[in-house]
Amino acid sequence: MEYRHTQQAFAPVAIWIGFIVVLGIIIPTEEWAPWIGVFVFAITLVMLLFSRLTVTVTNEIIVTSFGLGWPKHTEKVSDVLAAHEVRNSWIQGWGIRKISGGWMYNVSGYDAVELDLASGKKFRVGTDEPTNLAATIALVLPPASATN
Repeated sequence: MEYRHTQQAFAPVAIWIGFIVVLGIIIPTEEWAPWIGVFVFAITLVMLLFSRLTVTVTNEIIVTSFGLGWPKHTEKVSDVLAAHEVRNSWIQGWGIRKISGGWMYNVSGYDAVELDLASGKKFRVGTDEPTNLAATIALVLPPASATN
């Protein structure tokens, strides 16, 4: 069995494009142009890396990766005790975040699936289809694992 889904982040990209337009209107001076170009290039590169989040679930592993496949987080299915749908608060934001009890990868929105790990930690995966992801993970977990 394999599940693979990529979520595209539209809101952060739209905000960034709007910011570039406003920046171009506010600071049109030539002396700042090289620095603005470097800044815009760097942030655009970061936006490309963090504008997509792909989750792959197989019978052995759960892989969560941004953009071009990096950064990437891998969990063995055997280390997952449970998976359940959760809703992130706005303050938890997007990207890679330290959360209470573990880490979160999120590209857009508030929906996520939280994995309870055998180590006692948690790993939260942002997704635009939390029901499908949680159900798929439940299918690959050993029978002794509980899923909410």
